[in-house]
Amino acid sequence: AGAEEVWFVLHGYSQLAGNFLRWFEPVAKPGRLIVAPEALSRSYFDEAVARRAGASWMTREDREAEIEDYVKYLDQLADEIIGTIPPRPRIEVHGFSQGAATACRWTAFGRHPADRMVLWGGTVPPDLDLERLRNSLRQSGLVLATGDRDQFVSQEAVRNEHARLIGVGVPVVVRSFAGGHTVDRGTLVAIS
Repeated sequence: AGAEEVWFVLHGYSQLAGNFLRWFEPVAKPGRLIVAPEALSRSYFDEAVARRAGASWMTREDREAEIEDYVKYLDQLADEIIGTIPPRPRIEVHGFSQGAATACRWTAFGRHPADRMVLWGGTVPPDLDLERLRNSLRQSGLVLATGDRDQFVSQEAVRNEHARLIGVGVPVVVRSFAGGHTVDRGTLVAIS
């Protein structure tokens, strides 16, 4: 209670929410509640040395049902959290990698419009209805934050995504940083 803003931060493929939440410690402050939901599908992921537990938002197997499940799950979580904070707080949704696609789908199909959405090392899913996404974002719009050495999202892909989003009227800002596939601390602090 008492939060002026709530950030929902959605981890990437094979991560766990608790570990991902640590990436956002530099921007924790009074009045900002940072919530890191964990994806519904846990599994073991092979590393060079050992297996470790992680979670995934979805796979291509029964994809539509998994998307529907996580949208409902995130809506119910947000209902519980936001319902305890009158008046409605400012809502930010941050998604990293696979969590970026999850953030976009939840923002487009969920019950809680985002005041701002930040996609870290990810872009809007190509099959998502961009008009629906635009209508679910409030004035602040969308931030694409990507490392200049991201092995999964090239700078060319970011430029193409920027043009695609601007073309349908989605307000978007690109924030490039020196680094790879991560949530960059300096960029995070600067945009917070």
